[in-house]
Amino acid sequence: MTDLRVAAGDELTAAELYAVLTLRVDVFVVEQKAAYPELDGRDLLPDTVHVWYPATGEPQAYLRLLTEPTGGWRIGRVCTRPAARGTGLGGRVMAEAMRRVGTAEAVLDAQTYAQEFYARFGFRPEGEPFEDDDGIEHITMRRPEVRGG
Repeated sequence: MTDLRVAAGDELTAAELYAVLTLRVDVFVVEQKAAYPELDGRDLLPDTVHVWYPATGEPQAYLRLLTEPTGGWRIGRVCTRPAARGTGLGGRVMAEAMRRVGTAEAVLDAQTYAQEFYARFGFRPEGEPFEDDDGIEHITMRRPEVRGG
């Protein structure tokens, strides 16, 4: 099985950026009918980390890691191409993200139906569910910093 690709924002080639943005738009804008500003100016920052599978060809699963201003990481834009769902690829990119996060705190806004998926990686719901601008229900989930053990 071809390895994952991990790249900082300033390491992405134009073709890679196009490929991951295409997947994100296909899932979030087209499939979920959520017209939102997908291009937020953070993809090419040197401290943004992109993780996707496979390393070459059309991405099937993807996420990005952003550094939080207060420390720790924010995981977002987690998506899997419809034909690849249920194959474990989402878990594979998430496991790589958590390897990179290490013991630091991590936070994400999960679509509520996906809470069990994120719970497998130590995330717990925080606060009440909320609807985003497109009416899709989310909940903030956090994995606290892992201290000695």
